[in-house]
Amino acid sequence: MLWSPLLRSLLFPSSTLPVAPSGPGSDPLDGRTFDGIVLECGKTSGDADSLIFKGGRFRSTACDRYEYGDGPYTVVASGDAVTFTAETESPKYGKLRWSGVVRGKRLDGTLVMVRDGQAAGEKWVLAGQVG
Repeated sequence: MLWSPLLRSLLFPSSTLPVAPSGPGSDPLDGRTFDGIVLECGKTSGDADSLIFKGGRFRSTACDRYEYGDGPYTVVASGDAVTFTAETESPKYGKLRWSGVVRGKRLDGTLVMVRDGQAAGEKWVLAGQVG
């Protein structure tokens, strides 16, 4: 979605701006990869993961084995933080709803497993940018 300067200033004062990814270089996360870990709430160990933002699509490599594909993502930049949301889907396991915030090279996120329209669990993601 394109925002006129007037509408943008009325809806998003100061530096809070929505960004609709549409390709490489069009948003602050596109082309970035974050390596980290997916944790069950309350646990101290989990699965290694790479979170990839590329061409307006989001992918979690830890979810590849469960046949979750990539999915579109949205971002909102505000000051030094970029928040994101995404949804990925597996034909066998349902949907994952992702949300998180990136500050510099650090990503803190949450994924909610959704089956039959109901939340079926939540996990945390902690990661840092590669390279």
